[in-house]
Amino acid sequence: MSNDDEDETAGGLEVQLAAELVAKARAEGVSLVGPDGLPAGITKTVLQAALEAEMTDHLGYERGECPAHPTGNHRNGTSVKMVSTEVGPVQIEVPRDRAGVFEPQIVPKHARRVEGFDEDRLHHQRD
Repeated sequence: MSNDDEDETAGGLEVQLAAELVAKARAEGVSLVGPDGLPAGITKTVLQAALEAEMTDHLGYERGECPAHPTGNHRNGTSVKMVSTEVGPVQIEVPRDRAGVFEPQIVPKHARRVEGFDEDRLHHQRD
């Protein structure tokens, strides 16, 4: 497969996924714009997933699992936080740990504004 073929396949997949998201949003009555619109929902989902991944990395085990080496530190609920993003305000739930030492990187403590998604931060979440 040539690079052009790969680009067309990737682009086709992106277009297909976008079309499916729009169709699902319309079917569920979700607006395509505005504070409760599709972009805000996607942004919230990505931020929440990244925060959960950061907590998993911090603690060393997935939600619902028992730690391989108990440290006494574990998940301890969440704190609601409103952040401003490029698509408008988004309410997120920032996970907390029992020891109070978790320092999220994707949405740092005390930050109220998230300017786009830094590729390095998102790449770190996938590793």
